[in-house]
Amino acid sequence: MTASLPDSAPIVIIGAGMAGLTCANYLHRAGRAVVVLEAAEAVGGRVRTDVTPEGFRLDRGFQVLLTKYPEVQRLLDYGALDLKAFRSGAVIRLASGQETTLRNPLRQPVAALPAVVSPIGTLFDKLRIASLARHVTSHSNEDLLNRPSTDTLTFLRRYGWSEQIIDNFFRPFFGGVFLDRGLTTASNFFEFVFKQFVEGDAVVPALGMQQIPEQLAARLPAGTVRLHSPAIALEGTTVHLRGGETLQAAAVVVATEGNTASELLPALPQAPATAWRRTTCTYFSAPASPGRHDKLLRLNAVPGQLAHNVCFPSDVASAYAPAGRTLVSVSTHGEHGLPETTLTTTLRAELMLWFGEEVSQWEHLRTYDLPYALPVYPAGQPVQQPQRISPTLYRCGDVTSYPSLNAAMASGREVAEMILNG
Repeated sequence: MTASLPDSAPIVIIGAGMAGLTCANYLHRAGRAVVVLEAAEAVGGRVRTDVTPEGFRLDRGFQVLLTKYPEVQRLLDYGALDLKAFRSGAVIRLASGQETTLRNPLRQPVAALPAVVSPIGTLFDKLRIASLARHVTSHSNEDLLNRPSTDTLTFLRRYGWSEQIIDNFFRPFFGGVFLDRGLTTASNFFEFVFKQFVEGDAVVPALGMQQIPEQLAARLPAGTVRLHSPAIALEGTTVHLRGGETLQAAAVVVATEGNTASELLPALPQAPATAWRRTTCTYFSAPASPGRHDKLLRLNAVPGQLAHNVCFPSDVASAYAPAGRTLVSVSTHGEHGLPETTLTTTLRAELMLWFGEEVSQWEHLRTYDLPYALPVYPAGQPVQQPQRISPTLYRCGDVTSYPSLNAAMASGREVAEMILNG
């Protein structure tokens, strides 16, 4: 069947992730009619939270919101999200098995680390962290993102950091941010992200990360977002949905990623093919907090292990777990090729070295394998890829820029502005 057309055909956005919802919000603010098509049963795309029957809130992959991201400051209502902050710092398990705690290593690097002797790095390393903090805060976000880039590892070595601090801090921390312990991610993005950690907080909404896209969806008129509505083909400005329905659009915005986007969009010779970084998030339930409610991320600097970082979301936001239980999140980055049962058993064995025999009593809740967790952003890739495909066809999402919530939202705003400006 063919949907009846309104007086003015709407702009149809395919995908209710952060990019699509951001685009829809700016278009709606400007008075344009919008329809958002989402194949899944809820909004959010990669930013989703599942609630178990027991009352655990499981984000699909360990995610945080960085409060100084310029796009999120522009659009989100922080107060309504009831944001809960991690402490700035981390507990790091070194290759020797020793654990050491960094507190505020980016905001107060020298004060946070022992001045003369540290297992993390040398005194000169700590001074260089302070130097880079001064550098990034003296430049705008746009300046940092538009700097000529190399890979992050080469940047760190050229800056003068020792292999000791690269292996003990930068690989486990920023390797976790980028899902790239090899630190091949472009250095201009590293500098931008470093600035966000220096100036802001890493937070989660009190009720889970999905509260962020739900806040944006709630600002749209009822019926704007259509769930369970997968688009299967585009024909000019006609959108074909599974089941035979068609929608006529004034313009179409493709705000999906992975196979769906490639099926809907024509080949773009001027844009590089998107490669993706994979991560696996394994959740456990513990009877008490292994983190002693310190709200610090646990990083693993031991090479060759599967538990790359560990955190306790319910220590930060209590609603992530039912009363009397602690939610444990364990991240494994990249391909591991293990079935879920083997991965879970191996993680337990590794985590016993961190937290003792109590790990054997932890209940496995769920494992999320996320093959499209973040787009790869290599050195030399433009910070902005084509968004306007034709006068009536656009694409948005962090696949068009750099891998982050900020880029997804920026691309949605930019496409809305293109459409509004004609």
